[in-house]
Amino acid sequence: MKRISLLELAHDIVGSYLEPGAIALDATLGNGHDTVFLARRVGEAGQVFGFDIQAPALVSSFQRLIQQDLQQRVTLRLASHADVLLHVPKQYHGRVKAAMFNLGYLPGADKAVITHVGSTLAALEAVSGLLAPRAVITVLAYPGHAGGDLEAQQLAAWAQQLDGAPFAVELILSSHDKPTAPRLFVIRKQVDLL
Repeated sequence: MKRISLLELAHDIVGSYLEPGAIALDATLGNGHDTVFLARRVGEAGQVFGFDIQAPALVSSFQRLIQQDLQQRVTLRLASHADVLLHVPKQYHGRVKAAMFNLGYLPGADKAVITHVGSTLAALEAVSGLLAPRAVITVLAYPGHAGGDLEAQQLAAWAQQLDGAPFAVELILSSHDKPTAPRLFVIRKQVDLL
């Protein structure tokens, strides 16, 4: 039986919410893999907004987008994901169909530069307010590195208080049964409150 990674699972889940013309967010660019995936899914009429605090992440992501000729579909910002409301134009508020977070550190870069629970939770609060009806947020968390355990714990607490109409939260654990294994939070928005 083939093992599916949590990242592949996140792509499958997010992909089921995206159609051509959709608006999507990559809250943590990393090396651009999620950005390219989102840009493909939203098509020529769609738009992806991507954020990272490290310039090498923007450079790597932009290079990947150019290689795939997807750069016209994406707006990259050298900014914290906590500042998403400053960078997503108001016309897209309430229209975001999917947002992806891949927490931790930038692979191949300084492992001391990591996502922090304060900015991550602020970003999640902001993004949850940008979602369209029937939309999704995926958050891939990595306990086991400095700061990762606390971030995963606080994320779980935040998600638990969010769980309930109009949101449904699911936690998917890695097939590796250990406390330091990655975990995927899937936050689905079903409908708007009346």
